[in-house]
Amino acid sequence: MKRLPLAIVAAFACVLGSPAGARTLLDYVGQCVPFAREASGIQIYGDAWTWWDQADGRYSRGERPRVGSVIAFAKQSRLPLGHVAVVSRIVEDRVLMLTHANWSRLDGQRGHAEQDVTVFDVSKANDWSEVKVWYRDSNGLGGTIYKVHGFIYAPGRPHENLTSRSPDYVGALIDAYVPGAGSVR
Repeated sequence: MKRLPLAIVAAFACVLGSPAGARTLLDYVGQCVPFAREASGIQIYGDAWTWWDQADGRYSRGERPRVGSVIAFAKQSRLPLGHVAVVSRIVEDRVLMLTHANWSRLDGQRGHAEQDVTVFDVSKANDWSEVKVWYRDSNGLGGTIYKVHGFIYAPGRPHENLTSRSPDYVGALIDAYVPGAGSVR
């Protein structure tokens, strides 16, 4: 049996563990749906706003975040196709971090993956039905309140690159000031 050169094997390993065309999960540039599918293992296709209904009967759903679950944003004027992102860290009851693609502009371009992006639950009932999301373009928490259907729970283990031991400066501040925030739950 002929062996493949190590460089070819390594290249295949990188591609198989990442969305199409990306060397790693975080090198991905594209839409949120293929990114969330790869990062979570949830095999749903179609526009992000359809994921919640498509998950019914196929995946467990709920209003409490879990690391590796997909948060499904509703279709709304600022998100005409909805949005999906993967929960990378749970900081406290009303704060979590997402890893997702196609939200902020990086290097002047949309579509890039972002790791450990801060999200706040601003719903009156503390049920994650309304959130504000960190927006890198303004270097702060965005002013828009986004409607959320809930969380779709992944069947397996979260992708290894969902979170980092070295978060961006927002994550580092949260780790420093919220007891136990740096641990993955």
